Amino acid sequence: MKKPAFIIIFSFLAHFVFPQSPVVESGLIFPAQDKHVHGSTLVALPNGDYLAAWFYGSGERSADDVKIMGARLKQGQQKWSTPFLLADTPGLPDCNPVFFLNKKGKLFLVWIAVQANRWEYSILRYKTSSDYLKPGAPVWNWQDNILLKPDDRFAKETAAQFKQMPPLRHGWAEYAPEYDDMIIEASKDVRKRSIGWMTRIKPLITNKGRILLPLYSDGFNMSLVAISDDDGETWRPSLPIVGRGPIQPALAQKKDGTIVAFMRDSGDSPTRVHTSQSADEGESWTASVKTAIPNSASVEICVLKDGKWAFLGNDIDDGRYILSLYISDDEGKTWKWKTRIEDHPKENGRYSYPSLIQAKDGLLHMTYSWHSGEKAKSIKYAVVDPEKITK
Repeated sequence: MKKPAFIIIFSFLAHFVFPQSPVVESGLIFPAQDKHVHGSTLVALPNGDYLAAWFYGSGERSADDVKIMGARLKQGQQKWSTPFLLADTPGLPDCNPVFFLNKKGKLFLVWIAVQANRWEYSILRYKTSSDYLKPGAPVWNWQDNILLKPDDRFAKETAAQFKQMPPLRHGWAEYAPEYDDMIIEASKDVRKRSIGWMTRIKPLITNKGRILLPLYSDGFNMSLVAISDDDGETWRPSLPIVGRGPIQPALAQKKDGTIVAFMRDSGDSPTRVHTSQSADEGESWTASVKTAIPNSASVEICVLKDGKWAFLGNDIDDGRYILSLYISDDEGKTWKWKTRIEDHPKENGRYSYPSLIQAKDGLLHMTYSWHSGEKAKSIKYAVVDPEKITK
């Protein structure tokens, strides 16, 4: 039977006005429940499996029952495994897990144990495994802490970078110490600068093979990276990424070798994504500057196989109810394409703290916190076809 003309016209318009969704797959890793789940990480394994991890418990830093949980998605399957335990420091909250594979194929899980229930007293912990392709949790063969000791160059760099920044235009009072001065003074304290560095985003393995593990401090409200030149056997700190609130760095490397950090804004308004650059393989960084992208939580970045860059984050400044994916074809100078991954009324939940990778299939795989009310929380997994965004 011949279709009516209006149906033909509508079908033609729908192809252009309502393009096919770039989301190939989407769903919760485990059923929504009332415990706090947050800060997920995702890694693709050599056999085609995926491992995800997150922290789970009665709260965050104030709840001592918080532990690191994980799940496995077997190759070719759509249902994640039942969650399993990955790490639990007795009597302390464990938070902010990060999965990654080094160049030799060893699996790392890095996270923080929160001492004294204060973020600024957190310590970095890690486990490694070479036996992680079987069902269930990886078989861990090593566990230790990552201990960093920033030296006096940390204080000198902090003071020098603040001097180069625009004047602070906060309110002022004779009896109120200035923000910059307080951070500069704190940077001189070897105890404060040696503890409290926290994980959040996956590391960058540079073109030369160096591992740069991005870290941040709630005490300093700034960031740095832990550097390893021996595939994660030993670590040392970079100079700080100085600014007024640049935290939780996500790293990308340009074709010319420059490394760019995109960071959450934990400083003065308006809240905008911060950026900083390193021209020496992550050793030192420019003072952070704000971009035009609004921001309210952690962001992620991924350099794609075709040279484009993908950015994922909450591009709003009054909540976490919208999560957007941006694509750039000029290494982050401009973002020509954007699509919504989550888009809800402000009162309908929070969708944040993403992890973003590109797998061998060319698709973008992501996990993020899915909080649809206080009693409905999970980690969501989504697969996106970037080519459907840039067509």
